[in-house]
Amino acid sequence: MTERIERIVVFTSDPRYSVEQGVRALAEAFPDVSLLVLRHRPHKPLSRLVRNQVRNLRINGWRWIPYQVADIAARLGARLRRSRACGAVTGSGPAARLRPPAVDTVEVVSVDDVHGAASLARVREFAPDLGISLAAPILKESLFAIPRLGTLNLHKGKVPHYRGMPPAFWELHNGEREVGCTVHKVESKLDTGAILLEASVPVQKHSAVRGMQILLDELGVTMVCDAVRLLSRGEAQWREQPAGGKTYRKPTLQQQRVLERRLRTAPRGSPARRLLKEAFFWGHVHVKRPVARRRLAASARQRVVVLLYHRVSDEMRDAVTVGIEQFDQQMQFLARNYPVVDVCDLIRGDYPRDADRPVIAITFDDGYRDNYEHAAPILVRHRLPCAFFVSTGRIGNDSGFEHDHQKLGRTVSTMSWAQVEEMHRAGFTIGSHTVTHIDCGSAPLDRIVGELVESRDTLREKLGLDDVVFAYPFGGRHNMTPAVLAEVEKVGYTACLSAYGGFNDAPLDLFDIKRSPVSYAVSPRGLRARLEGLAV
Repeated sequence: MTERIERIVVFTSDPRYSVEQGVRALAEAFPDVSLLVLRHRPHKPLSRLVRNQVRNLRINGWRWIPYQVADIAARLGARLRRSRACGAVTGSGPAARLRPPAVDTVEVVSVDDVHGAASLARVREFAPDLGISLAAPILKESLFAIPRLGTLNLHKGKVPHYRGMPPAFWELHNGEREVGCTVHKVESKLDTGAILLEASVPVQKHSAVRGMQILLDELGVTMVCDAVRLLSRGEAQWREQPAGGKTYRKPTLQQQRVLERRLRTAPRGSPARRLLKEAFFWGHVHVKRPVARRRLAASARQRVVVLLYHRVSDEMRDAVTVGIEQFDQQMQFLARNYPVVDVCDLIRGDYPRDADRPVIAITFDDGYRDNYEHAAPILVRHRLPCAFFVSTGRIGNDSGFEHDHQKLGRTVSTMSWAQVEEMHRAGFTIGSHTVTHIDCGSAPLDRIVGELVESRDTLREKLGLDDVVFAYPFGGRHNMTPAVLAEVEKVGYTACLSAYGGFNDAPLDLFDIKRSPVSYAVSPRGLRARLEGLAV
């Protein structure tokens, strides 16, 4: 028997990305449903703040002091950076998708007490058919029982074994091979209600807590929409939780540090060598670069840095892979500190002119599936544009790339055309990387030209592109010849990108756009040094 769901109330206390995306997904999946978002924002008197600090100091010891100092510094820095408006991009790309849903069916109400009389009255007046708890405080029955069909909770953990919080931490701490995600009915006791949906994310060789949390965020958005769909169709099948289980609480700073060290991928080189490298990077960013800016302020040209990635995955660590947590940290840093534009904006010359800071563009080569599953959601999370150059003959093809077979001894999955098309609709640029990942520096010219034309025509046909950008495979100086470069321009590509490192000065040479590759071995300080002009 179908259930007519016309009004949904979402309970939350956190405006985090995953909540915003959950509300957006509901609004897009159920356009005829009215949504009320009740956000719990309690006023915290000074006495309570002091008590919280004392309690945390007692739990965490001396580590709490530098932790709080760093947190305050980060908050102040974020406020200062907002005035510079570095990372946000306007237009129809991924940044635009992250604005609040442009629909009349979503109402957001902030309250001091989600269980207060005014809040209860507002929810009763709304008369919801269903309630959904997304990162909400512990709800009382006086609130979660108001919706006609009850209230669902999205819990990022497998119940009953991992009740409580935070997501993924205790599973990794305990050596689990997967991390669960559950949609269950809210009851008076924490995370104890009947289960509607369960799913899990496998723990990979190099998984980290933050990386797993990002994957759970994306999985949770899908599960919430699936749960509402099952209820509305009358297909919901509930299962009572097994007896037993355990409820976890927030780990101490010491526990967090121990797990972080245990999961950390072993860095390259000796400790002394790494220390010298980091000191060199620091000197370039904080000494050499500022001096050069002051000396050349009047004559400096705008620097353009185009970053090159291939894979975002925790399955492996090699010269073309970065970790999920690592990529998220890098994108957050870019969004907060630099103007980031799309490659097509570079080609049009439509980018900020500020010689004091480089303009950044982000690109990916080949077309691996993790670009869709891991990279794209993180880029959307930070409202950053990106260009993905795909080898059209490998998309939706299980054969993979020859260079992966040679280096890894196995196939690494590529995207399907449906995924590529979805990314294009989301606002990401899709460009050509030939058909088969051919070496444009050694293959016969007629074969290369054939792949240039075929890849261009495939992208035009499947994505409706007018202008197509080209990035040549392997990307070294010896992987491109003057004759082939002339053909790239002749068949109608609007630009050509390499991969052998280096930076660009405005105005760009559109058929010699240099890119700087990034791998897991690039430290945060090393990345910043590259952005500030350190050649690699």
